[in-house]
Amino acid sequence: MDESIVIKALRADQRGRWNDYVELHPDATFFHLAGWASALETGLKHRAHYVYAEKDDKIVGVLPLVHTKSLVFGTKLSSNAFCASGGPIADSLEIEELLLAEAKRIAHELKVDVLEVRSSKPLGGSWVTNPLYVNFAMPITDDDEKNLLAIPRKQRAMVRKGIKKELVSEESDELNRFYAMYSESVRNLGTPVFAKRFFAALQSTFGKKCRILMITHEGKDVAAVMSFYFRDTVLPYYGGSVSAARSLQGNDFMYWELMRRSAAEGIRVFDYGRSKIDSGSYSFKKNWGFVPENLHYEYELIQADKVPEVNPNNKKYAFFIDKWKKMPLPLANVVGPIISRTLG
Repeated sequence: MDESIVIKALRADQRGRWNDYVELHPDATFFHLAGWASALETGLKHRAHYVYAEKDDKIVGVLPLVHTKSLVFGTKLSSNAFCASGGPIADSLEIEELLLAEAKRIAHELKVDVLEVRSSKPLGGSWVTNPLYVNFAMPITDDDEKNLLAIPRKQRAMVRKGIKKELVSEESDELNRFYAMYSESVRNLGTPVFAKRFFAALQSTFGKKCRILMITHEGKDVAAVMSFYFRDTVLPYYGGSVSAARSLQGNDFMYWELMRRSAAEGIRVFDYGRSKIDSGSYSFKKNWGFVPENLHYEYELIQADKVPEVNPNNKKYAFFIDKWKKMPLPLANVVGPIISRTLG
C-alpha cells in the first residue's frame, strides 16, 4: 500500500479543489460535487463526513458520505444520501479501497446500522447487494426532429398532444411555484415531501447548475421540474404536477421541453435518473425508449443484521402510503418534511 497517500476529512476551504477533481474525473456524477455536503446539512440537517485522498499535495480520490438518523428507520452512513449515486472515485482501485476503508472506520465510530454505497459499478468482495434501482439515460442531439423520432411512437404521440394543447414552458427561479406543483404531486403518490428549505439550499448551493422549468396552461401552473446540470448532462430530478396536467399531457410535454431546451444549449445526455424496478416511473421512462442500467446499491452491515427495506415496495408501509394520499395538502406539507428528511 502506498504510504504517501493520506486520507483527509473535507474542510469548507478545500471544496473548490474537491470540485476541480470531480469535474475532470470520467466516473464522476453531479452527486459527487462538494455542494451536496452543505445542501444536506443546511436543508435537511444531516452531518456530512466527506473524505478525500491526497498524494503529493494533489487530490487523487474522493468519497462523499452523509450520516442519516431516524428512530423509526434506523441510522446509515451513505454515499451519497438522497442521491441516485455516489461511491468512491479515484485515480486507482487501491485509492478507492483506502477511501472505503475510511468509510468503514467512520461507520463503526458512529455506530450506524449500515454503511451504504450507491454506484454505477459493483464494489465486489463481501458487500451485500440490493438490486432495487436502475438508471435511465440517453444521448440527445441538436436536432429536435431526431430527438422526437427517437421516442417510441405511442409516447411520441403523447408529446405531440401536449404541444397541440398550447402548453407553455418557462424557466423560473420562483421556488414557491415549483413547490406547489411538487408537494401536491408527491402527496398524491403517498410520499412525504421535503421541506422547502432543502430546495432553497439546492438553489443557493448550485446556482445555474440547479434550474426550474415551469409548465403553464392558459396562465396557470400545471407542472414543474427541478433539474441538475453537470458537464454535458441534464438530470431532471424533482418533478411534479397537479391533477389537471394529466388530461393535458403536461408531464410528457414538460420532459420533452426540457430535452428540447437542453439540446439547444449543447447538452448531449438526457439523464432521466433512477427508478425502482417495475415501478410507475420505471414504466414511464421505458416508454420514452430509455434502456435501464443497473445501479449498484451495496451495504456493509455495521450494527444491523440485514439490509433495511425502507422503500415503498415494502408491504408494511402500504397502509401508511394509502392514508398519506388522502391527507389534506396543508397538513402533508407540515408533517412531510419531518419524515422525509430521515428517508435518505
